[in-house]
Amino acid sequence: MKRLNGKVREIFKTWGPAWLVMIADVDAASAITAADTGAQYGTKLLWFLMLLVIPLYVIQEVAGRVGVVTGKGLGELIRENYSRRIAVLAAIPMALVDIISYVVEYTGIAVGFQMMGVSPWISVPIAFLAHVIVVYNRKYTEAEKPLLFISIIFAIVWIAAAFLTARHGIVVTPFYFSTSPDFIFMLAANIGAVIMPFMLFYQVSATVEKGTDKNNVWAVRFETLIGALFSELIMIAIAISAIGINANSLDFTSPKLLSQSLSSVAGHFAPYVFGIGLITAAFIALIVISLGSCWGVTEAMGWGRKHWFKVYLVESMPAVLIPLFSFNLIKLALNLMVLQIVVLIAPAMILGMIAMNRKLMGDFSLKGFNKFIYWFFIVLIFATGIVSMLPAFGIKL
Repeated sequence: MKRLNGKVREIFKTWGPAWLVMIADVDAASAITAADTGAQYGTKLLWFLMLLVIPLYVIQEVAGRVGVVTGKGLGELIRENYSRRIAVLAAIPMALVDIISYVVEYTGIAVGFQMMGVSPWISVPIAFLAHVIVVYNRKYTEAEKPLLFISIIFAIVWIAAAFLTARHGIVVTPFYFSTSPDFIFMLAANIGAVIMPFMLFYQVSATVEKGTDKNNVWAVRFETLIGALFSELIMIAIAISAIGINANSLDFTSPKLLSQSLSSVAGHFAPYVFGIGLITAAFIALIVISLGSCWGVTEAMGWGRKHWFKVYLVESMPAVLIPLFSFNLIKLALNLMVLQIVVLIAPAMILGMIAMNRKLMGDFSLKGFNKFIYWFFIVLIFATGIVSMLPAFGIKL
């Protein structure tokens, strides 16, 4: 019993980075992707969303392990073990994509509040200020606490959204597959939603900031597994909450139209629940993405993490303004998810090579079946992204 209590204490002591990065994985763009999946395909893709738990866990477990064992951020590790140029090539494309991510997150916040009658001219500046208050000039462990609380609300809200729709009855299709370009693109969008570049940089660096000891690698693995399961269960909940609504209402050009569509399917409270879900998803993601992105850039450049806020301002200020003038971001969000796959490859490959380095990782190095399964999923994810983009070049499947 004493040993069990000790393990529980260690789990609570190390809990945070893996859980938050998994919750941030279900950001506004991912929520849009999941909702569009449910609106277009009903339950036909739920089997695939659940299957994505495996690559999500496998890849993020390696990220957490590297952070615990080396005590250094991913950008710093790449710069020290390869070169500053390679580190920059891995971090800068992520930062550029993250600028688009910020636009989608602030748009999610704007739409969520507008569904409850609050103007974007009020909600977006408030969200920006709240974000800054949470993270500016605070230690990671202090910034982590409010996020953990918000993450609980986040999970409850999306489960409630799924319940509001499911109580009216839904037809469950256990398995469905198609080779149509639209279906393959949706698969790729969901894969892009499950693993994003900022997640690798964030989990490595946040685990370091947390000060997790090598002896607690098992606790990081456990947290990553629980986080991966909850992440995909929430994606499934979002997909279920959108079953039966008008897919055209998901273009976000009219939050009123989206509210009406949700109300007609799931009842009067559905728009409020959906709106709160979007707000909490986007807010958590804003903080996690900004930290992961800015840590990655400053570590790659050798500037030190204390300069992260300057990088954040450069990245985020344009993103605060764009949602005030446009909401038509459904296609942007889906294309962003597929683009994430391309940008992911460089840091994911380098992370794998660092994890295999016995000089750095010792007994915790990536080897045997674990090494095979890691590289298998990296290749599979990249191949799916390439296949999904073929139609854009006039190549039919």
